[in-house]
Amino acid sequence: MTLAVLLVVISWQVAVDGPLLGIDPAVRDAVRHLRRSLHSAPLNHLGVALSDLGGGVPAVPVLLGCAGLAAWLARRGGRPRWWTPAPVAALAAVLIPLLVVPAKAWFARPGPFGAPLAQGQWGWYPSGHTATSAIAYGTAALLLARVLPSRRARQVGWAAAALCLGVGAGLVWSDFHWLLDVIASWCLSGLLLLALHRMLPRLLPRAPA
Repeated sequence: MTLAVLLVVISWQVAVDGPLLGIDPAVRDAVRHLRRSLHSAPLNHLGVALSDLGGGVPAVPVLLGCAGLAAWLARRGGRPRWWTPAPVAALAAVLIPLLVVPAKAWFARPGPFGAPLAQGQWGWYPSGHTATSAIAYGTAALLLARVLPSRRARQVGWAAAALCLGVGAGLVWSDFHWLLDVIASWCLSGLLLLALHRMLPRLLPRAPA
């Protein structure tokens, strides 16, 4: 419920150019000031590298590879419907552009540099790289969690969460996205992952006794 309410509020504020959007230029200016103060090339390169992890490559291949691994482990463990990870991963990969691209076109929000959108250019809201990383890596972690021991599954989950946070931080640090673009995509992705988490026990049951 919290994720849904936050997503609706942010989307409403973006649509009407509301006062909540004042957070974004304040954060952007603070980040720019910090970046100039540190003047750290390695840190700036790290921000760009983390941002790139939210692209379709490598996120979607990682998702499909983890789905293949999950299916193989499920089959080896005698799980019913061991093949389930493959269609789940494919559906998650397809949903990313289906959800993000129309929203970008509809909201048509300019980016942190303030330049108006060119003819036919998508907007910045919500963040596609954030959604791609969260849905792809999050789905991969949930699929592996069904077939790995509990301790290893938790480690994979924490690693996926840290990676997704890193992508969002890199996007904001590198001036590629507003903070609220990133937060909204986290909310959207979180709702999808929560639904998947609740469905997976039925889609991929435990091995028969």
